[in-house]
Amino acid sequence: MANEQNLLRVQDLRVSFRIDRHTTFEAVKGISFDIPTHRIVALVGESGSGKSVSAMSILGLLPENAIVPAGSRILYGGADLLKAPEERLQDIRGKDISVIFQEPMTSLNPVFPVGEQIGEVLRLHMGLSPKAAAARAVELLGEVGIPEPQLRARSFPHELSGGQQQRVMIAMAIACEPKLLIADEPTTALDVTIQKQILELMARLQEKHHMSVLFITHDLGVVGEIADHVVVMQEGAVQEQGPVRDIFERPQHPYTKALLACRPRLDRRPMRLPVIDDFLKEGGLANYDERPRGVKEGDAVILEARSLNKTFFLKEGFFGKKAVPAVKDVNFRLARGKTLGLVGESGSGKTTVGLTLMRLHDATSGEVLFEGKNLLALSDREMMAYRRRIQIIFQNPYASLNPRFTIGNILTEPMKIHGIGASQKERVDLAFEMLSKVGLHPSSFYKYPHEFSGGQRQRIAIARCLTMKPDVLICDESVSALDVSVQAQVLNLLQDLQDEFNLSYIFISHDLAVVKYISDEIMVMNQGEIVEIANADEIYLNPRQEYTRKLLASIPRGWSASRAAA
Repeated sequence: MANEQNLLRVQDLRVSFRIDRHTTFEAVKGISFDIPTHRIVALVGESGSGKSVSAMSILGLLPENAIVPAGSRILYGGADLLKAPEERLQDIRGKDISVIFQEPMTSLNPVFPVGEQIGEVLRLHMGLSPKAAAARAVELLGEVGIPEPQLRARSFPHELSGGQQQRVMIAMAIACEPKLLIADEPTTALDVTIQKQILELMARLQEKHHMSVLFITHDLGVVGEIADHVVVMQEGAVQEQGPVRDIFERPQHPYTKALLACRPRLDRRPMRLPVIDDFLKEGGLANYDERPRGVKEGDAVILEARSLNKTFFLKEGFFGKKAVPAVKDVNFRLARGKTLGLVGESGSGKTTVGLTLMRLHDATSGEVLFEGKNLLALSDREMMAYRRRIQIIFQNPYASLNPRFTIGNILTEPMKIHGIGASQKERVDLAFEMLSKVGLHPSSFYKYPHEFSGGQRQRIAIARCLTMKPDVLICDESVSALDVSVQAQVLNLLQDLQDEFNLSYIFISHDLAVVKYISDEIMVMNQGEIVEIANADEIYLNPRQEYTRKLLASIPRGWSASRAAA
């Protein structure tokens, strides 16, 4: 970056947070990096590395308990933003420097149409009249690729899909043609196809408007497709920075090498995924053999769906109902001790299939055979025994653990309900055993969910399922919100448990690289129907359907030879 003109410079930035009167925590530890004009800089690292804190420091959006010492500087237009008065920062925010946040539903106001929200930015910073602002808002919605922008401008946020909401956020962010766009994990929760569209859109807008972009993410695969420069952060410090090509082809720091290796690759399937410790500990990375995958003709079947259908009925008008088919004539078999990957875009019916199998949704028609017994024909009392044997791990570990219960309560209560263990002591002993299985310290038993990270909470959710001694685990986007390093740990744990207990998994995900790694067989769904189903390697090597090919083409592949030649 030395020979390029810099739009913004961060010099020796330190940020601490006051915990109480006597305690502070240093979140950012003297970092320095530049953002050149008309370039995309990626800020990469795990949760807690200080990425977002560093970015929010630029616009003075830190909470009141933040402490930034006098030696820190953020230089923009010849002035230090850390010393700028609030009036100056208010003028810069949204006009010169704008932000796209990770979760658009919490960033968009639910009570105003999206066109009105974009118009407000234009009226505030550009001085446009309400009529001119409304017209420009429609133009911006069209520019970011939202169909029927005139109509969508009158829509409320909840009436748009996740990808459309993120496009609205981008439209709002570029409304005043800022010089710098800060994108904080803008694609993390999106399907691979929508993620690809958003990345292409941001690259196109960056080039068209000659913006600089600070792109914050934990996924180096995404970085390789969009960034010019990369800054790698760990625990508040910059470990490595340089041009994207150097970072991918010649990484220097073990942490960077670890982030690159943690994400499942499409060209191989090791017995275990590498994790951060493999690179940071003495002795280096273990050489893992390839893991065989696939389902054979004679494999025993534990669960089978036959002509499974689920239709939702939505209220329409005062007395009418509208039928919305979510699952249409789905047929598949799950082999004992194997993993069936279930992939597709949001709204394809993946999660509905999982919940219907467990009777958390009532099927409209069809059969679900578990060891030959039709679960849909059982009474609630008869179904109780099978609920223990089929468990589900939900996507959001923050919402699926009761915040009022200790981890001990969370683990022992289901055992008590299902009659597992002859006494409370036996149940407590089993809870401690399962905590050990998922790699958590025994002291975790006495703590509450808020005291754990996202990856640790997901391990607790897995431990809760294991206390039921299940035969089938349904993993519903259970690693999609995790850092790539934590994701690798959880995937290794799931594989270890399958090897030890001969568990069968239905693994629901929109991340096709993860699905290929963990699955023996893959079922592709679109609009409630099965598009194709085959062994994992066959799906990836020889996809038969155009929809499957579209999904596969959307997988972030990191730095590629095609980009190097461009």
